[in-house]
Amino acid sequence: MTNVLYDGVFAPFSSSEKPFLLTPSGHVSYTAFTQLTNQFANCLVKNGLHPDDRVAVQVDKSVMQLALYAAVIKAGGVYLPLNTEYTPHELDYFISDAKPAVVVVANRVSEAVTPLASGIGANLQTLNADETGSLVRQLDLESTDFTAVPRSDEDLAAILYTSGTTGRSKGAKLCHRNLLSNAKVLAKSWHFTSYDVLLHMLPVYHTHGLFVATNLLCMVGGSIIFLPKFSIADALAWMPKATSMMGVPTFYTRLIDSSEFTREVASHMRLFISGSAPLLAETHVKFERRTGKMILERYGMTETNMSISNPYEGMRIAGTVGKPLPGVEIRIVDTKTGVPVPEGEIGIIEQRGDNVFLGYWEMPEKTAESFRADGFFITGDMAKQDKNGYITIVGRDKDLIISGGLNVYPKEVEVMIDDIDGVLESAVIGVPHRDFGEAVVAVVVPSDKNLDTALISRSLTGRIAKFKQPKAIVLADALPRNTMGKVQKAELRRSHADLFV
Repeated sequence: MTNVLYDGVFAPFSSSEKPFLLTPSGHVSYTAFTQLTNQFANCLVKNGLHPDDRVAVQVDKSVMQLALYAAVIKAGGVYLPLNTEYTPHELDYFISDAKPAVVVVANRVSEAVTPLASGIGANLQTLNADETGSLVRQLDLESTDFTAVPRSDEDLAAILYTSGTTGRSKGAKLCHRNLLSNAKVLAKSWHFTSYDVLLHMLPVYHTHGLFVATNLLCMVGGSIIFLPKFSIADALAWMPKATSMMGVPTFYTRLIDSSEFTREVASHMRLFISGSAPLLAETHVKFERRTGKMILERYGMTETNMSISNPYEGMRIAGTVGKPLPGVEIRIVDTKTGVPVPEGEIGIIEQRGDNVFLGYWEMPEKTAESFRADGFFITGDMAKQDKNGYITIVGRDKDLIISGGLNVYPKEVEVMIDDIDGVLESAVIGVPHRDFGEAVVAVVVPSDKNLDTALISRSLTGRIAKFKQPKAIVLADALPRNTMGKVQKAELRRSHADLFV
């Protein structure tokens, strides 16, 4: 038995001085990163970590933070990353639910977290963005050698909590098989090699930045330009050193808005990848016009890592997320019967494969509800598949609007509104209505300050059925989004709940 993820992803690269991480402060070689990881692993064990223990981490992105992740895996622990925007009140739930043996936070919140950690007998340590803290102070006392704790394919490697917009946040249990198999599939599908240098400006408390980006580059022995967060200036300054980039849609829209982002700047880039939130077809088109390159859009979620992708070689179709990745079984079924829907019709995505998580932490009922008897995971994402196998996401099951007993899929209406001149983007939601149960409401962000809501209404007349047309159109300066760029429709529903009351 080996430590599956560590041996598969974090094993030292054969060229010991090859840069692994490139940062504004300098570069970190594979050898130096491995030694740092070993010191952290020794430190964690000394602080009471045993195999299968959870380590909850709410710290800012840094080289030390990434080494801590690798160290937890190497020491046989279970890594639990937490959004850096969570308040101590929110952390109370995650810490009491996961019961980690070690909790690592920034100094700025340590006082508030102390009673939470002590309440479950956890060891509290600190780690800051400037790479100081109680955990760092202990490293000099630790050896740079460490033997990885044996782990099997099915042992837990990480727990990632879902956003919890429709109830209690659920901890998705990801095993070594989930993470390692996905890294292997992505390396082959997206043609990543040791020659790649990835421009990384994503947060690392999420699947996208932590597993998709870092696991993948570690496994192929590539390098990562590891920046704290996204900015136009940093993206433009570092892009000449990169071959590839992963980002959320906001990254790409902001690049397009910059006159400094030219075809020449992007000419040497092998691949631009977008995920975590839907990318507007308009953004695809504008990006290709500007750079001559098409963004590769893919689909995944916390519980499944990546499962669908537009092809590296072949047609990348704007507005779709592509086809199932190798080894991932996808079916689109009727939400009530579970029977596959005909080609081109909307249903719910279900999937099965080595990428699919084990279940929800300490929630056997929720786990049972989320899987079919044949092992397919019910994602909650609505989609349709065309005759060529390309899949288009139309929204979440919970976002489905039932108006007058008829189903309205928000994405269908949003696409039409977004095509109207003067519209930057839109979000379609359902709000309570006395006669219809739910009324269709469009929240629209204009690109033209003179945009008239009556024009939007007229543009939709005759293009979609009357029951799908918004009964109210609200103009807004921006749509509320989470840190990964996803529109927070639950927040929109709450703020507009009294429109027809």
